[in-house]
Order: sequence, then structure tokens, then C-alpha cells
Amino acid sequence: MKHVHPDPADQKIRTAFILGAGLGTRLRPLTQLTPKPLLPVGGRPIITHAMEHLRAAGVTRFIINTHHCPEKYLEAFPEGRWEDVPITFRHEPVLLDTAGGIKNIEDLIGQDRRIIVYNGDIITNLPLEPLLKRHTELCTEATLALRSRGPLTNVHIDSQGFICDMRNTLHNPGVQACLFAGIYILETAFLRRLAAGKIESIVLPLIESIRQNPRSVGGIVIDEGFWHDLGTMEEYRTLRDLTL
Repeated sequence: MKHVHPDPADQKIRTAFILGAGLGTRLRPLTQLTPKPLLPVGGRPIITHAMEHLRAAGVTRFIINTHHCPEKYLEAFPEGRWEDVPITFRHEPVLLDTAGGIKNIEDLIGQDRRIIVYNGDIITNLPLEPLLKRHTELCTEATLALRSRGPLTNVHIDSQGFICDMRNTLHNPGVQACLFAGIYILETAFLRRLAAGKIESIVLPLIESIRQNPRSVGGIVIDEGFWHDLGTMEEYRTLRDLTL
């Protein structure tokens, strides 16, 4: 299914879904009593770096899913906002993974035609404008921000900017193997592909979408700026005291 975008005047993305429900097992014992996105980097919670990045791109509200130690989010944001941006929390008693988590907030999206999804444990200042522009140009259901280098380059893009494979599932190498940067745009129409309550990674519905329509998922390589995935204790310790 190919989604037809409305006119360019309605391309602004107002809502960001920040993934905050992970267990952070690789950073234990630091995450034993604290969700990983709330660990401090540069003197403030990791997740606020994402919020700052998104607000600068025009986002006007955040939705954050919670699971492990959800009360810590309420302690960190007691007024239900960061700076001037309101936050809506959606608790997951059972951890739903990315696709399940996105489906679980469908009722909170309202009339928005699209959202931006952002991993809550990355710190980056890569420019988001090229991602928004590529999404508009390709008229895809989803568009992924990519990096040309990184620890896991298993997303393949073709010469026209469409994602042609992920995790080598479709055996289509395209023209470049890339790192998925953990930031992507989804049309709300894509949520029809997701099953409520199903524990599932977003990668699987994306692959199925590509299988059905090779022009349904776009991508763009954005190597400008820094990008850090705080997935290991070594990476976290390296960044913890830096001013970013």
C-alpha cells in the first residue's frame, strides 16, 4: 500500500514517540532501579537530549512508553512536560517491543498524519530536516534515518532511496549497507499493519511492507553530526561526563 501525502503545507511533524520502556539490561547495575533513558549524560537525563533535538525540528508534544520503574519518569517530569513541550506517558505492563509499543499509542496520536519515532537511548545531533524532506519526496509509509558506518550495517538501500532489505531477510543488497540510526518517520496508515498487544519489533512489519511494495519504505544516509548508542557500559562511561 502506498500512502498519498497531503499537500506540502501539512508536512510538519508535531508528535514524537520516544521509546523509553526498555530494560537496559546491558547497563546493569546502573539500570536496576532506573530506566536507561533517565541515566545522566552531561548532567541531565539521556532522554532530554532526544527531546531537545526533536523540539528544534518542530515537534510540539512527546509520547513516551514506560515499563521498567515507570514512577521514575514521573519523578523526572513531575509536571508532565519538558521545558514547554507536554509529555504523555503510556505504561506497558507487558513489554511490547517497538511495533507493539507504537500500536499501543495509536489512540494518543489523534489526527496527526505522521509521527517521528526516536529511540530513547541514543544521543545524536544529526540533522533531521533531510529525513523530513526525503519522506515527503518519496511518499513512503516509513522513512528511516541511516548512517553509512557503525557497529551493525544491516539495512540496505537502493539507488532511488528506498529500503530494499533489513537483516538480509530479502537477499537484496541494494547499493549500500547502512546502520539504522534509531530515528524514523511513520505515516499513521502504517499502524494498520500492526497488531494490538503483539510483542514484535518494528523491523518485521517493515520487511513485510517492503516485500509487498518495494517502494513503501524509504531511507536516507545522514552522516553529519555525532551519533551514539548507549548500549554498553563502556559507551555510557565515555559519554557520561561530556557536555554535548
